[in-house]
Amino acid sequence: MKSRDTALRLRRFEADDKARKVSDLEHMIRDFETMATDLDRQIQAEEERTGVRDTTHFAYSTFAKSAAQRRDNLKSSAAELMQKLEAAQRERDDAMEQLSRATPSANPRDEQSARRRPDRSSNRSTGAALR
Repeated sequence: MKSRDTALRLRRFEADDKARKVSDLEHMIRDFETMATDLDRQIQAEEERTGVRDTTHFAYSTFAKSAAQRRDNLKSSAAELMQKLEAAQRERDDAMEQLSRATPSANPRDEQSARRRPDRSSNRSTGAALR
């Protein structure tokens, strides 16, 4: 019984851990996309301030160049995280499925043993009352 409970607890922990991982990845992707959008705004503001929009022009803002590079890095990181997110979602779904398969198999046995116990105790109590 204890080994079954331990195995169930372990599967529940794994499922919770994988769900947390999915949530963390989703949060990171949202943060990266938000930062990239903010950098886009900053780049546009810098281009309007300097009046130079051509990235190959010698007078193009170094701040705008570095912000564009950072934005591109964030977008590529977000794309990589999307791939990791898809894999993590599959792992989470598999863990949840394993947990759901493990949970019903443990419950009927527990219910059967719980049903048997009151019958035995009720027989004993009536038997003790008859003595």
